[in-house]
Amino acid sequence: MAGRWNNSNKKPPRRATKEPPGVTPSLVEPQLGTLVNRPPTDGEWSYEIKFDGYRILARIDAGDVQLFTRNGHDWSDRMPKLCAALKALPVDNVWLDGEAVVLDAAGMPNFNALQNAFDRRSTAEIVLFFFDLLYLNGTDLREQSLRARRALLAELLGEVHTDALRYSEDFAQDPDSLVTSACKMKLEGIIGKRADAPYRSGRSTDWVKLKCKLRQEFVVAGFTRLRGANTGIRALLLGVYEMDGTLRFAGTAQQNLRPSQIAALEKKAKTLVRKTSACYNPPAPEKDRDYVWLEPRLVAELSFLEWTPNGEVRHPMFHGMRDDKPAAAVTEEPVVDVANGEPVEAQTGSTRVQPGRRNNVTLSGQKISNADRVIDPVTGMKKIDLVRYYDEIAEWALPYLQDRPVSLVRAPDGIAGELFFQKHEERMRIPGITKLPVALHPKHPSLLAVDVPEALIGLAQMNVIELHTWNAVQPDLQHPDRFVLDLDPDPSLSWKMMTEAAQLAKVLLDEVGLKSFIKTSGGKGYHIVIPLTRRQSWDEVKTFSQGVARHMAQVMPDRFSAVLGPKNRVGKIFIDYLRNSKGASTVAAFSARARSGMGVSMPIAWEELPEIEAADQWTIHSAIKRQRILGADPWQGYARCRQGLTVAMKRAIDLK
Repeated sequence: MAGRWNNSNKKPPRRATKEPPGVTPSLVEPQLGTLVNRPPTDGEWSYEIKFDGYRILARIDAGDVQLFTRNGHDWSDRMPKLCAALKALPVDNVWLDGEAVVLDAAGMPNFNALQNAFDRRSTAEIVLFFFDLLYLNGTDLREQSLRARRALLAELLGEVHTDALRYSEDFAQDPDSLVTSACKMKLEGIIGKRADAPYRSGRSTDWVKLKCKLRQEFVVAGFTRLRGANTGIRALLLGVYEMDGTLRFAGTAQQNLRPSQIAALEKKAKTLVRKTSACYNPPAPEKDRDYVWLEPRLVAELSFLEWTPNGEVRHPMFHGMRDDKPAAAVTEEPVVDVANGEPVEAQTGSTRVQPGRRNNVTLSGQKISNADRVIDPVTGMKKIDLVRYYDEIAEWALPYLQDRPVSLVRAPDGIAGELFFQKHEERMRIPGITKLPVALHPKHPSLLAVDVPEALIGLAQMNVIELHTWNAVQPDLQHPDRFVLDLDPDPSLSWKMMTEAAQLAKVLLDEVGLKSFIKTSGGKGYHIVIPLTRRQSWDEVKTFSQGVARHMAQVMPDRFSAVLGPKNRVGKIFIDYLRNSKGASTVAAFSARARSGMGVSMPIAWEELPEIEAADQWTIHSAIKRQRILGADPWQGYARCRQGLTVAMKRAIDLK
């Protein structure tokens, strides 16, 4: 066929299909990826963006164009513009594998916009990104390597002169950096593929998925509405199928549909209403809600932070309804471990980990979900490493936590994801946590305190990494029992200068008449802690700590700054006294830090200072060993220290 694109100059590939030579198969089942908990390290892998759209396979045969979903449904009539663009390809016959998306103004895939395009039957803005070439001009390419197939695909799409058909680029950066970048760009994640592997229909570990958040389809088992209302949808009741064919309740999710979409969903649901739940474990009734149960036919897609130990989703986010996958095929997507650099094939049959309990362990009587989830992609440290750390460090950490209000830094997606700072329990149910009386902090929800080891384990199970504590203990939260000076260095300073500055700070505090204790911050600098008897008010203590900072800056202006802002600490160390207000907090002794390497804020003796090499010298893997070898408490005498702020001390720092 003159003028048609061909690959006659390529080495003829081996055939793998039963079709006679030159005959285009009528249907091809797509290859699917396996969700993994970390990138593989063995073998050659190619990484692409995981597009937020619909999987589409395109078939062209003698000018006839068909577009199929991953389940083999013909959607050609839904996307006429794309069919026209494909018809112009200079080929006799071809099978292409790709993803249909709608791009927003920033050029990012937008799943809601794609849904709206299909709902309005206005699909002209849909773009097809192709990432694989399976069949070309009578030749089956599926036994060829991905590398060879994509080279042909790039050459073919190089002949295309429309933005509607695009080549899915791959990226050379390391996968951890790619995942971090994808998450910052609000993408779903990335796909890794073995560069030397053939195309295999069905799910395999030759393709792996690395997601920013867990995301999958759910059966819509019903919905809630206000008690007594005849219309409206408040939240969707979700379900997933177990391996024995039963439907498991998997939690609730608020929907964010437009009124017209809610009306369309209600219209569909009206024919599916049933008296009882199809789930074998339906939730308990709520006082202000009615449950409307449905036949399990509808499918929705949601992202979420994690599975709870009882098999429900935590913090789900609704993305849209789907009609390209049957409800009966919706199961909990298992996460496969990567061991010795290779993805481990998913187990099947009776040995499969039960949904909602995969990667779970029990520690000190508490179930730890997603124990093998990597929380620090640089070091590979897992959630279970953090839980075990807090379990073992409890005997040393609790004396500095008990009765002291604590603020929490949570990292549901690991330290590379978004961090959440919270002071109250909110919707979390933390085993062993102490809820302080509301009267201690009026007009606010109960403050929290960590008094027992169970609470430390429970917090780590809830993805809490950092613990920040007040400078006061209950029941008297009106009078601080310490103040803290945070030595925050200009990043250009050497660690030797940091150590010298800490020693100078101790000399000044000694001259004033205050006994002090020091710990590494686990991040960049040191924290100097000065215990007090509880006689002074918050304002008095903050004013004094500010006076100390200003005095140090006046005595040694080339070393210290007491003024906030990067421009004021160029070549200097900022003495941060701002942590000494009521409600302010400082990272607790022995707390892990949500930073790469998982450093620990470690108490040290002043005599150890010359030996310290970095603020994150100890991590959650080495801190326990240090404490066991050390034996004695480096802050010996802290609990017995009795000192207050005197007139002479204020005079010594020129405080009026």
